[in-house]
Amino acid sequence: MKGLLRRPWIQAVLGRILAGYLILIRRTTRWRHEGLEALEPMFASGQGAIGLFWHGRIPICLGMAETWWRKDSRRCLVSPSSDGEFVALALEYAGFPAIRMSTAKKGDSAKARAAVAAFREAVQHVADGGVLIITPDGPRGPNEEIAAGALQIAKRTGAPIFLTGLAVSPSLQLESLWDRAMVAAPFGRGVCVWEGPFHVPADAGEAEIDRLRADWSARMSAATRRAEALVGRAPVDPATGG
Repeated sequence: MKGLLRRPWIQAVLGRILAGYLILIRRTTRWRHEGLEALEPMFASGQGAIGLFWHGRIPICLGMAETWWRKDSRRCLVSPSSDGEFVALALEYAGFPAIRMSTAKKGDSAKARAAVAAFREAVQHVADGGVLIITPDGPRGPNEEIAAGALQIAKRTGAPIFLTGLAVSPSLQLESLWDRAMVAAPFGRGVCVWEGPFHVPADAGEAEIDRLRADWSARMSAATRRAEALVGRAPVDPATGG
């Protein structure tokens, strides 16, 4: 069954289905944005930027885009795994072409080269004024912990990072996935809480990167819990989903 689901034509069908769902939720949800004024200088300047949200909010992620991210310059980072293929297809159908990047396992030189190439592509995209959307805790986790990759791109480019908390009601929290994905019903209420801009110093070392990762992870989780509260949903424990 797993091999069947990875066939290209099935991935394409799944991608279309997911794209339709993403667009349906974006268009039928009554979205409210908090802290959006912090992004206005970036929109006006045309500079590159990096937007982060938790992997478990992919089903409702177009709420952060709505009309605010420049349509001609936005891309997203997606795992190159076959399991991530239909997600990449869905996001591309929805207007977010993917850069396929993941951390390579030690000793896997082919994947290491691919990861380096994708990293360089992402850096160039942001340096050229593009917007890059990243789920910094996925697809491998740990849940709601920012990995270093997004910060390294920000360090190389000097681009601002914006943290996003997303929630929709009514919605279901899936128990079967490590990231506790939030699946929303159409015609609900959605909130997008923005934090930022944040910057990574050009001379930041490993210790500073780790400190920023911990601080920004806590901030984005707090923004997510606030979004949940604003839609009237009980806050979700990222460790248990309850």
